Amino acid sequence: MTRHRIVVVVIEGVLPLDFAIPMHVFAREAPELYEVRTAGVAPGPVGMAGGTTVNPDGDLRLLRTADTVIVPGWSGAASARLDQMTLGTLRDAARRGARMVSVCSGAFALAQAGLLDGLRVTTHWSLCDELARQYPSLTVDPSAVFVDNGAILTSGGVTTGLDLALHLLRRDIGPSLANHVARRVVMAPRDEQAQAVFIEAPATPPCDSAIAAAQQWMLAHLADPVTVDQMAARAAMSRRSFHRHFLAGTGSTPLAWLHHQRIQRTKELLETTDDTVDDIAAQVGLGTPANLRAQFRKTTTITPTRHRRLFTTGARVA
Repeated sequence: MTRHRIVVVVIEGVLPLDFAIPMHVFAREAPELYEVRTAGVAPGPVGMAGGTTVNPDGDLRLLRTADTVIVPGWSGAASARLDQMTLGTLRDAARRGARMVSVCSGAFALAQAGLLDGLRVTTHWSLCDELARQYPSLTVDPSAVFVDNGAILTSGGVTTGLDLALHLLRRDIGPSLANHVARRVVMAPRDEQAQAVFIEAPATPPCDSAIAAAQQWMLAHLADPVTVDQMAARAAMSRRSFHRHFLAGTGSTPLAWLHHQRIQRTKELLETTDDTVDDIAAQVGLGTPANLRAQFRKTTTITPTRHRRLFTTGARVA
């Protein structure tokens, strides 16, 4: 039986776990099915993020016979520009029919090569906005664990590369082996949108003093049924003018911003207190416990109870 040939492209500053995942899943757990080689984009050892080095098996010529090409993330990927030879080699591999896969910020390499144009993709949630900004033809999903476009697959941040590797095993071999490997690496099944759980709220962009004052008032009154008219009054503006200025300053409507703050506050309370969902619902202004659960799950894809279990130890489950 001819083994499926995987080439892992190693770029300077490669992230250790991004690199280790395909090596462990395919080279260690299924060596009878996969031949895994590593290719450097430049001669000699490649420095890894964190200080150690890896010695690739060869150079980019290895991609000429690859069935699958995997590009792990690397430090500074969002601002680094790969050389034209590397990009051309990635394009040639895709054109020849190789399956192209990125882990975490490795998506920037595939995007630079033009291989993601017009596709729905993902990368580490913290880099999704930047990927979308640089490549506006892409539909970037920050919540996705991975996205399978057939011949091109992208995964979210770091450990989601393991979800994608197991998905590839299922595609190539079937669920039995993939489930066996999942148990060996102690990997529980994960919701397809699980990356949403880890997305942190970005800092509120600086606004003019009137909008900032209204925001502070809103944060102090999360428990209250706040209206846009009340917000506008705090900013001494008309409702229409306030809405326009708020959107320009934050990129969000006032009510959407307020809802987001309520969800963020819910996360804080779940992680730092043992308050029940009933108590938290009243504190953050989401009304009934049922509404809090529905809104929280809609935003994060998991229940408040599940969030508490994931991010705390010893807390009382509501």
